[in-house]
Amino acid sequence: MTPFPARYRALLPLAAAAVTVVLWASAFVGIRAVGHDLSPGALALGRMLVGSATLTAIVLAVHTRRGRPVPRPAPGLLGAVALWGAAWFGLYNLALNAAERHLDAGTTALLVNVAPVVVAVLAGLLLGEGFPVRLLIGMAVAFGGVALIAATTSAGGTDVAGVLLGLVAALVYAGAAVAQKRLLARIDALTVTWLGALAGTVALLPFLPALLGELATAPAGALAGTVYLGVFPTAIAFLTWGYALSRTSAGRLAAATYAVPPIVVLLSWGLLGEIPAPLALAGGALCLAGVAVATRRGRPIPTGSVGRPIPTG
Repeated sequence: MTPFPARYRALLPLAAAAVTVVLWASAFVGIRAVGHDLSPGALALGRMLVGSATLTAIVLAVHTRRGRPVPRPAPGLLGAVALWGAAWFGLYNLALNAAERHLDAGTTALLVNVAPVVVAVLAGLLLGEGFPVRLLIGMAVAFGGVALIAATTSAGGTDVAGVLLGLVAALVYAGAAVAQKRLLARIDALTVTWLGALAGTVALLPFLPALLGELATAPAGALAGTVYLGVFPTAIAFLTWGYALSRTSAGRLAAATYAVPPIVVLLSWGLLGEIPAPLALAGGALCLAGVAVATRRGRPIPTGSVGRPIPTG
């Protein structure tokens, strides 16, 4: 086999992370737009119903093509996946949707992106990923960009409830990312994402009456937005996230999501009319610079050296 295919495969995790970043950024804008017509719980359930259906179709198609049965994890492992999914797909979506009822999309994205710092710390402590100097420097630069955008974002007022909800979403995101890294050592990314999404959907079923009632009077745009959120930022983006996470460190991948806030600022500017201040754009550039530093790989470790990366499933 020629070296080119190997180099090409090495770029796949980077491409997957880029897809996740762009689609997750679009979710902040989509939630902000649809959130005027659907309550946080109803929107979360609607998004997850569509996302779970999409993931189920993908799982069935993949395993039918391979001629293999759908995997069935052991009960104990299945319980762990269910708890993770209820938190990641259930609680996180609820907190995020509620936060965007109080704050604009850009501010919410900034608050949620406190999570990569927490992920890096937890991954260093619990996953043995350590604290590479490049990662810490890059995250510090990117966090400076986040702070700069936060100081100049279009939402000038302070909403304590929105801020607290955004921070809850950030903490759930951080804990779920680290937990998922552990799960991916035992289950493939497709199965973990699919089962977790099903668990999150079940956890949100108490909001079914609200969803049915609100959809009956909601405009067609709200339904279209919910479908978009379910297919793209949920099914596709979480699949590409899981794929990338199974092939890189949690800290490095979380650092890449610092690119989300500047993308959200630009999208909300173009689609929602939330015009960012010049310093916010400068902060976005700083975020991207920090991501470039934090996610850049160091020199290859010679064969036989200690400190090899943790093997993943």
